[in-house]
Amino acid sequence: MESSQPVSESRYRAFISYSHRDEAFAGWLHKALETYRIPSRLVGTKTTAGIVPRRMNRVFRDREELSSSPELGSKINEALSQSENLIVICSPAAAVSRWVDEEVRSYKRMGHGERIFCLIVDGEPNATDLPGREAEECFCPSLRFQLDASGQLTNERTEPIAADARVGKDGKANARLKLIAGMLGVGFDALKQREQQRRVRRMTAIAALAVIVMLVTSVLAVYALISRRQAVVAQQAAERRQKQAEDLVGFMLGDLNDKLTQVARLDIMQAVDDKAMAYFQSLSDTDVTPEALAQRAKALEKIGAVRMDQGQLPAALQAFDASTRITAQLAAEKPADVERQVVYSRTLAFIGMVHWNQGKLDAAQQDFETARQALQHSLPHGENDPPLLIQLEYLSNDIGHVLEARGQPDAAEAEYRNTLTLARRLVALRPGDNDYRQASGDAHNNLGKMALLRGDLATAISEYWADDAIETGLSVRNPKDNSQRESMLRVRAILGRTLALGGETGTAIRDLQAASAIADELVKFEPEQTSFQDYTALCSTQFARLQRLSGNLPAAQASTARSLTILSTLTRKDPSNSGWQEDLAGALTEQAAEALAAHQPGAARMQAQRALHILEPMLVKQPDDRGTLLATTTARLLLADASADPQTARGLREQALRTMGAVKTSRGDPRLLALQVEALLALDRKAEAQPLIKQLWAGGYRDPALLAVLQREHIDYLINAAFAQRLATIMKSTPANASILPTTGNNTKQPATPR
Repeated sequence: MESSQPVSESRYRAFISYSHRDEAFAGWLHKALETYRIPSRLVGTKTTAGIVPRRMNRVFRDREELSSSPELGSKINEALSQSENLIVICSPAAAVSRWVDEEVRSYKRMGHGERIFCLIVDGEPNATDLPGREAEECFCPSLRFQLDASGQLTNERTEPIAADARVGKDGKANARLKLIAGMLGVGFDALKQREQQRRVRRMTAIAALAVIVMLVTSVLAVYALISRRQAVVAQQAAERRQKQAEDLVGFMLGDLNDKLTQVARLDIMQAVDDKAMAYFQSLSDTDVTPEALAQRAKALEKIGAVRMDQGQLPAALQAFDASTRITAQLAAEKPADVERQVVYSRTLAFIGMVHWNQGKLDAAQQDFETARQALQHSLPHGENDPPLLIQLEYLSNDIGHVLEARGQPDAAEAEYRNTLTLARRLVALRPGDNDYRQASGDAHNNLGKMALLRGDLATAISEYWADDAIETGLSVRNPKDNSQRESMLRVRAILGRTLALGGETGTAIRDLQAASAIADELVKFEPEQTSFQDYTALCSTQFARLQRLSGNLPAAQASTARSLTILSTLTRKDPSNSGWQEDLAGALTEQAAEALAAHQPGAARMQAQRALHILEPMLVKQPDDRGTLLATTTARLLLADASADPQTARGLREQALRTMGAVKTSRGDPRLLALQVEALLALDRKAEAQPLIKQLWAGGYRDPALLAVLQREHIDYLINAAFAQRLATIMKSTPANASILPTTGNNTKQPATPR
């Protein structure tokens, strides 16, 4: 049944089989195959697969008929029978996909088993053989086992031909070449060698352009410096040449970088950025005009912003420091110039964002406060100046975040209310400016967070709902603005998570699905943007939790596995990024909960311990950060549930209660109260838990995790009708929660000033 037979009347070079969760990879592979030009020296060669063609097209990847048909549609079967090869995109989602398995099995039944090729994009091959790692399996059953004469699966194992696109394995480029080599019947090494020769020729031309630009820049710069030492008559010519040099550097950082990105040569792009940085550092700040200095500072700020988006925090800090030295000088020369003071403040705020991402709260707060102080003298001159007001709004927002992380919610809320006041002033000044409307949305979001800390769940949802209405409206008007889409997915995920706390699990799942879809589109469009990757992972973790609590454990395991893959890559890239580390710990904690639900306490203990290894040092460093406290407590209670030793479990629960009891502010946070209830009930301290349960009921808290704990303890917990009515009123107030389908954008907007 497995023997290879020629594909009759071949219409397609290949048929791509994939799960809808891997649609981004399918799209990439389809384009990569159909646009690949086979090296001319191989064209016409006769191999075991036939005559080598000039191109690989056509490739089939249509799945339109599968949603409604109980079996493979006639169109799919016809395409399979007319395809010379079958390519299976392998992942945990594909491994459990009925359609992927059916397509593989049908192709084998046609006698083409030897023409099946696998592309591993996630998970682990044959993980079903590894205890505790079954959810990582990426091969569907029909790939792992032979078929008998009747076309049914047997117990006889197979070894699928696979290329591995995962990071640290073949990578996407080599995986594509391996697939092409296998389908053409040529050696991978031969194809790679010819591809490298062609790539070298192409990249030599691009590199030569970069070198020429850098040489011309250097010559112009040297010529400008020499000219400036000549007579005063040559002063203007020297400045003109200096500007030409700066313009060329601007080209290096702009158009040339874009072209290098298109051919995936990050190494040359990094070299261009480094060369530009070295050029700026080689010039004296006193030897150029103020205009040229301002241009240089702006270019350095751009380098820093790009490196921060790529997760290169030390390199970003170096660029921002260089920019700040220039903007500080320009601001000091003209203290009454509002524009110069705003630019100086903005570069200081960027430095604060780097320190924030590194978990250095003292340094971040000092940077933000210094940035705000730099604007104080400008207030009398620019009372209604939008750039000044928006910078003040950003800084209030940033300082509020630091105060919140330090356990000062009242001070943080005051900053957030000031943020909303400034944002409303800006909207009144310029009603059509989307950035100002987005700033007001951010303020509502932060005020929602403060309400949640106070235990006012309804107000929190109302504030998040207001933000969602603003962000969704802006995104509908600007569907190609990826920065705006990022803001929308962020609030959609927060709103979904908070609605789940109020018992609206169905709406919460829908919101998280929408946010996850947007994140997937953004990653597909800008794969190097680490914030998009982080959002994808966060949405996957939060979605997994609701899937698990709703009883869909396999789907939850697949979502968490995806999240862990992304976050593991990010944290390896920059271990100093505390935000990514905490997100990784959250995913590990969710995986521990899933293992416990699957009756695998050993695996649950291991993952919970890994999470605590990350979280406990962070909690020691930032004991007042509510997110870190909640994550650490959740991991400890999970470890207690998975512990085989009752005394160890008791000690972990008592430790969790002591940690929560030491909280000095926002003790009414329902998430904190729910964890206290869970620990007290597990310790048979029901009387102490009862007042907290009543407090949670009064606030309308109905998170499915708490409901499961109370049901297990046979504690009645009726719906709070008054809260339910208020929540229904909020949810009818505006179509903020309307589903927004992801659309591919074409945004080239520069990163906004950090918030």
